[in-house]
Amino acid sequence: MYRLSLALFLGFALTVSAPSQPKRKKLLAIGEVKGFQHDSVSHALATIERLGQESGVYDTYIRTDAQLLTKQKLEAGNAKNLNYFDAVIFYTTGELDMDDQQKKDLLSFVHDDGKGFIGIHSAIDTFYKWPEYGEMIGGYFNQHPWGVFDAPMVVVDPKFPGMQLFPPTFTFKDEIYQVKNFNPDQTHVIIRMDPSKLDLSNPRVSDERRADKNYPVSWAKMYGKGRVYYSTLGHREESWDRKDVQTMYFEAIKWALGLTNADIAPNPK
Repeated sequence: MYRLSLALFLGFALTVSAPSQPKRKKLLAIGEVKGFQHDSVSHALATIERLGQESGVYDTYIRTDAQLLTKQKLEAGNAKNLNYFDAVIFYTTGELDMDDQQKKDLLSFVHDDGKGFIGIHSAIDTFYKWPEYGEMIGGYFNQHPWGVFDAPMVVVDPKFPGMQLFPPTFTFKDEIYQVKNFNPDQTHVIIRMDPSKLDLSNPRVSDERRADKNYPVSWAKMYGKGRVYYSTLGHREESWDRKDVQTMYFEAIKWALGLTNADIAPNPK
């Protein structure tokens, strides 16, 4: 009887003292395409899903449509809406199938609710007709003058979560976007290209970029209460097999979810 009571007591004590597991965050990943079809979208979102599963940090819901991007109640009984999620990822192109209410809800999700938004590569090649989206994400695609090439990279902020596997300068074979409508006074650049190693005589280089030599690649910013992260890296499927890229996006997602912190003050000019 004594042994049984002791066993029950120890079992109860272990149950009470066992640390509770943190609740997994919920990530909505959108791969809708209304423009150029990037072959890496499936591999990219599957990689992000795997990183969440293996780490136990978040669960990923992958969609190729915009149905769940709303705070309104959906008719389908099992359908989630934005109220269920903690962050949204876009690997998208073109003008997505979202009505005015959905657009209002997405902005509110980030700006007012303090949720996260992560943009991958062509996420800035999306919603040109919706300027508030460009304001939220931080800029728009404006050509990729050099196509896929060995891009000369500079790590501006090596302390940002996920940047520790990159050296201070490196080359990265990928399709790197030129950005327009970029406001450095509201944005914290994490990686940029080195303009001294670029062919600025290329006719597709914009006059604006040729003048200021500003080629941001990855950045973080606040949009109201919400955290926004964007990186142009990830055009090629092979990029998603790199440990440094996987770590970069995984840690950026954690930051956007509010699980880690970083100084994202705009960079000195």
